[in-house]
Amino acid sequence: MRRTLYTLLLTLAALLPAAAAGAERRMVVIDQDGSGPGGSNMMSMLVLLQSPHVDVLGITIVTGNAWRDDEVRHTLRLLELTARSDVPVVPGAVFPLLRTVEETRLATPLVGQVGWLGAWGQKPDAVPPQPGMVEPPKPAHVLGPFDTPALLEGEPHTRPLAEDAAHFLLRQVRAHPHEVTIYAAGPLTNIALAIAIDPLFAGLTRGIVIMGGSLNPHTDDPEFASSPRHEFNFWFDPEAARITLRAHWPRIDLTTVDVSIKAMFTQQMVDTIARSPHPAARYIANYSQERYYLWDELAACAWLEPSIITKSVDLYMDVDVSHGPAYGETLTWSAALKPALDLQLVHAQLDVDLPRFTRQFVELMSAPTPPVTAAKR
Repeated sequence: MRRTLYTLLLTLAALLPAAAAGAERRMVVIDQDGSGPGGSNMMSMLVLLQSPHVDVLGITIVTGNAWRDDEVRHTLRLLELTARSDVPVVPGAVFPLLRTVEETRLATPLVGQVGWLGAWGQKPDAVPPQPGMVEPPKPAHVLGPFDTPALLEGEPHTRPLAEDAAHFLLRQVRAHPHEVTIYAAGPLTNIALAIAIDPLFAGLTRGIVIMGGSLNPHTDDPEFASSPRHEFNFWFDPEAARITLRAHWPRIDLTTVDVSIKAMFTQQMVDTIARSPHPAARYIANYSQERYYLWDELAACAWLEPSIITKSVDLYMDVDVSHGPAYGETLTWSAALKPALDLQLVHAQLDVDLPRFTRQFVELMSAPTPPVTAAKR
């Protein structure tokens, strides 16, 4: 019996290295437009920060839903409130490569309006009337790219890195060749700049996860029902999206509008998360007021657990950069019909196991902050 037990212990000891290797944490750089507080941008960061199997090497910020500098502050404060200030925040691009707000404004009478303008669509708030006020209230100052209004969640005490996003991305990938996944859930300006600096960048990653693009969403939401190929991240910087999609990544996984609109952030989810006493849950309970599609959260959860995606399609993808009515819209082809261009195969997600995704997301948001491991920087 003793010999049998001794043999069993030796066998288990021999298996331990293999088990440890299988449990190795995956490395990711988050590239995001960090509007806040709460909302899809912040909560998608939390998905990856809350996973005990992920090493977030850093968060690079790009203008998208809001202006970059404001997003940097929201992100720093998120990390403080959730005990993750070990993760560096790196400012990236303030403006798209070519698209401008003025060009977009001039084109609107000819091509129509879009449902979401992101940083460009921030309208001034009216100053509330004061007792005894005779003149009508004047509009408040419109937020510009470098304005820093007071934050609802309080000002951050930490600071971003004194480095730009593109070079940070390059540095991380060069330090860990073929190990780092790029999670890109905002406009793709930072990614395109990294590719322009070093064309080998994409091939040295483990792959890229993108929230972007739209194929044929089945919805009565007017933003997508009338423009089924329109999606904000591609639209805001079409040239950057084209550069990114044409780069030679080991793998491209794309969370489309088609699947995102099937995943709604519900009050029931908020109520369940709010029962947790842990920092991420308290942040969501306090600041996530919006009940909308879980765009970026789904992309992050699908990277963690690909089996929650129940339907996808492999196709060749590009972006219209003609500066005409379809500027920024998603273009796709099958292998048989694609043009004679060096286009890359994209794994586009179309459907999700909603109960599994909901359970995964709620559990991650309700969990305690995972212990911080030694940073691989």
